[in-house]
Amino acid sequence: MATQSSNAAFFSSLKRYYTFYTGGFIAFVVLVGVLEQMGVPNKVLGYMFLGATILLYAGIGFMAKTADVGEYYVAGRRVPALFNGMATGADWMSAASFIGMAGTLYLTGYDGLAFVMGWTGGYCLVALFLAPYLRKFGQFTIPDFLGARFGGNIPRAIGVFAAILCSFTYVIAQIYGVGIITSRFTGLEFGIGVFVGLAGILVCSFLGGMKAVTWTQVAQYIILIVAYMIPVVWLSVKHTGVPIPQVAYGYALQKVSEREKQLNDKTSDAGAKEESVRAIFRSRAAAADANLKGLEAGGPAFLAAEKAKLDARVGELKAAPAPDAKAIEAAEKAAKDYPGDPAKAKAAWTKAKGDAGARAAPVKAHADPFQGKDENAANIARKNFLALILCLMVGTAALPHILMRFYTTPSVKQARQSVFWSLFFIFLLYFTAPALAVLAKFEIYNFLVGSSFASLPAWVSNWAAVDKTLMSITDVNMDGIVQLAEIVIGGDLIVLATPEIAGLPYVITGLVAAGGLAAALSTADGLLLTIANALSHDLYYKMIDPNATTTRRIAVSKGLLLVVAVLAAYVTSLKPGDILFLVGAAFSLAAAAFFPALVCGIFWKRANQLGAIIGMVLGLGITAYYMYITYPFFGVNAPKWWDINPISAGIFGIPLGFIGIIVGSLISPAPSKEVQELVDHVRYPNLEGDINTSAA
Repeated sequence: MATQSSNAAFFSSLKRYYTFYTGGFIAFVVLVGVLEQMGVPNKVLGYMFLGATILLYAGIGFMAKTADVGEYYVAGRRVPALFNGMATGADWMSAASFIGMAGTLYLTGYDGLAFVMGWTGGYCLVALFLAPYLRKFGQFTIPDFLGARFGGNIPRAIGVFAAILCSFTYVIAQIYGVGIITSRFTGLEFGIGVFVGLAGILVCSFLGGMKAVTWTQVAQYIILIVAYMIPVVWLSVKHTGVPIPQVAYGYALQKVSEREKQLNDKTSDAGAKEESVRAIFRSRAAAADANLKGLEAGGPAFLAAEKAKLDARVGELKAAPAPDAKAIEAAEKAAKDYPGDPAKAKAAWTKAKGDAGARAAPVKAHADPFQGKDENAANIARKNFLALILCLMVGTAALPHILMRFYTTPSVKQARQSVFWSLFFIFLLYFTAPALAVLAKFEIYNFLVGSSFASLPAWVSNWAAVDKTLMSITDVNMDGIVQLAEIVIGGDLIVLATPEIAGLPYVITGLVAAGGLAAALSTADGLLLTIANALSHDLYYKMIDPNATTTRRIAVSKGLLLVVAVLAAYVTSLKPGDILFLVGAAFSLAAAAFFPALVCGIFWKRANQLGAIIGMVLGLGITAYYMYITYPFFGVNAPKWWDINPISAGIFGIPLGFIGIIVGSLISPAPSKEVQELVDHVRYPNLEGDINTSAA
């Protein structure tokens, strides 16, 4: 009774604190809005938003600092279900969800719903197969479970490696999002912005581990959901008169579909102008294709001959009676930039052919599924859609930084309840993302397309200064009018730029930036903590120095946290891929490495050490290998297996993982009686409470 009374008082005080916090945050937003009306420069307001939110998180992290092992690793196992749901929601609402989700739906339309369906459906697997059982097990990390269930250090070591690999891939995407936001709203160069944003990530997780991260993530969820909702509600009212975008966006989708047909109709004025731009891109694609064929036939000799032609052209222009300075400058640039190395030439021309070919294609219908130039292309799109849903669902149920959150609840019953709350808080954003994508597309199709280059809005140049791959508009056919095919918009820009696109006050732009930063920071905190804990607890304490003191264990964790964070920031500065691919890759890796081992470990007593080793190595190995040979960043460019995209590589690793565990377990002795009793203990949780196994 005393424990229940203490928990009730703790829950009541938390509600009071976060109510005051929410009110204070709203008051701060109003204050910034007033300062904007008074003429305070936008850059100053941007610094205020970013600085205030990072200082707030730092303050929470400082107040939650701890040297207690239980507090540092699992927040003392006293996080109520509601607040654990909010923290999990923030941990889950990564830069991919906040920044990339609506952008992907904007670019791909119906096909982008695979992310919504996969990520949401995955929580059903978490609730049914993993969360209550892992909470009943009651230790600190996922490798902890693997080590205890399958015995020996090899399964634990493989679990540590897999946790680091998928978490590191995931955290790169978060730091990339932090770099975009910081560079856009402070004017810093992207690489510097990455390291500046890193300071905000480290403050929370460094001081108090899971305790600090948990209470910071609750605060971050409040900011990110408010920031996400305000602009989309505003857009909904502006275009439909209805303040519920999830209900109203059907009208906007209808108008977008009508506009798409108009832009594809060559007999209309808008369609004819679009066709003139597409014709130019078709000619560029053909030129790149001709260069590739010439390179294949002539090799280095072809490159030397073409370079000589360009140099001769420069000489001709300079020798003309009336030299054209612009033409000479363009010819000199073409000669200078011409690739002299066959490998670089092939990569450049392949990319140019793909980019030009894509921009030469008609406008893709937002609401039509599985589009392609023929039935085979449509079948490939359908196959990848289903494969991606499966990988994201299974990956959701296997990500270590998410599963760790269910170790923090007071009981198994609250672990189950927190899955429900997590799904509810995630649903709020995921149900809104499709509406935001359509409303942003409506705004661009109807107000940016067809406007004059002489009167481009300021947000275009502002974002182009951050990254040309995120925003660029070039007058390809030199008519002074913006056509859709002349616009390049990266999916990572849509949400952050929506307030500017819609012409909203800068205070909303700053608010959305703060929300995006909260999403990226919250997930990065959890991921970095997962990596550091896997190294310090599972590798150092469990395998190297079992007699390490509490102080030493936490010091090692903090030191490793710094090293991993700096390394992740460095890799991020190289821009290894777009946010959504990096996140999707992490899900495929986690799905193949962990899900078969965790499910078999919980539901099949016969599963043993050899099976777990074979299953995890096979699943993770084939998934990582397929990504390596097919993802363009690595430069291998091998043919795809059954046309499956590298983001869905887990489709090969998941079944291999199960096969490996089953075969390996059947050809080797059954686990000991003690291990089988552990399975029984984990499988039948007492919903009113639970008896933890050793947590030390």
